[in-house]
Amino acid sequence: MSQFDTPLTDAAHQALQKLSHELPDACERLDYVKRMTDQAANKVLGIVESAQEDAQAVARQGHELSESLQRLAASPDLSVERARAMMRLCAAYAAGAAGFADRVKGLQTEIMMAQDFQDLSGQVINKVLGMLRPAEEPLQQLLAAQGHAAPAAAAEEQLAGVQTPDKALQQDDVDAMLAEMGF
Repeated sequence: MSQFDTPLTDAAHQALQKLSHELPDACERLDYVKRMTDQAANKVLGIVESAQEDAQAVARQGHELSESLQRLAASPDLSVERARAMMRLCAAYAAGAAGFADRVKGLQTEIMMAQDFQDLSGQVINKVLGMLRPAEEPLQQLLAAQGHAAPAAAAEEQLAGVQTPDKALQQDDVDAMLAEMGF
């Protein structure tokens, strides 16, 4: 009798049979979550880049207007015409700043909408976990009965990056990263 001739328990057999039927669906669902996450991340990064460019333009215009106003205020020969010209510049800047604020509000809404995948991805992940968890113990029992220990994940197959709260970024790390991005 070979090591593979050990009969499966009914529970192990049913769990493995169910898993073999559900595994392709689980893989498709996880691929879907991966694609949604990737799309949302790329969209959010693009939106943030766009907002940063607009913010830099508004800041540059604000600095230029401030310098012009300071020069005009220090000028001994302030004419009504020069004051009116400066007021027109101030009005144009105010309109531009208001437009910027409207664009930022719209971009924030887009960012929120790009995050809509979170609810769906959580549902998909819960469904996949529901498929896999019932098969875990019977599979381990089967392997143990066959004389095989459950293989440890190879180092290159293990997930990289933050997965658990003890490995999560600390607030100082997040603040430093945001500072590097200009926030």
